Amino acid sequence: MSPSDPSGLPEPRKAGSFSRPPSDRRRLHGAIAHQIALDIVSGAYPPRSVLPNEDDFSRALDVSRSAYREAIRILSAKGLVESRPKAGTRITDRSQWNLVDPDVLAWHFEAGPPERYVQHLFELRRIIEPRCAALAAERRTEADLERMRTSLALMARHTLHVPDGAVADLAFHQAVIEATRNEALISLSPGISTTIKWVNLIKYGRTTDSLKRDPIPDHTAVYEAIRDRDVAAAEQAMDHLVRLARDDLDSVRSPADAGTLPDAPG
Repeated sequence: MSPSDPSGLPEPRKAGSFSRPPSDRRRLHGAIAHQIALDIVSGAYPPRSVLPNEDDFSRALDVSRSAYREAIRILSAKGLVESRPKAGTRITDRSQWNLVDPDVLAWHFEAGPPERYVQHLFELRRIIEPRCAALAAERRTEADLERMRTSLALMARHTLHVPDGAVADLAFHQAVIEATRNEALISLSPGISTTIKWVNLIKYGRTTDSLKRDPIPDHTAVYEAIRDRDVAAAEQAMDHLVRLARDDLDSVRSPADAGTLPDAPG
């Protein structure tokens, strides 16, 4: 993209970038928000930079000002921008972004997440998911176990290389979290599911070849510990599962997958 002014900020993408924007208003402003968000998380619009004004952006995109404003409201709600009278719409610092929001996660993975971001997500998973497994071992019901068994069976039948198997993987992790009966932890499930989804796309999306490791036995170990109400074993098995998932990702992830955002200071 060519710079629109001496600041080096990119010009607004033309209407063709949206591949015939849908007539549905909600889908249109969602598409606008999506494209601006990709430019933000990739660093094309750096923190504290100001977006082109509403009139310029709307004309460049060939959309109404109201559609553009709705898109900005989406990004503002997720912490990526802030709008002030006469000051315009400014990109906020990453510390203000809702980094575990499913959309923000998806935008990062689509743009190519920096290694630092991937590392932090796996650290978050290792803090949350093992403890969820431990609580699930204490509180699970037969219905919870049935959901986990069904997910494991579908994963084994389809493998994680196809959509049905990937959906079953998400369902397994969601069943574990929901078995905690903890509303605060359950509220994190969409973010964790989005992370798992995109990691699986990177791990399995390029090739039909199997990874060296079969992930089903490690998921089964989590299930069996929860079934047996073995709190310590459930926590250890889930921690092991998440660590292996990171190892798998490292084995297939190329330098091109990493974004260009600078490392955090210090």
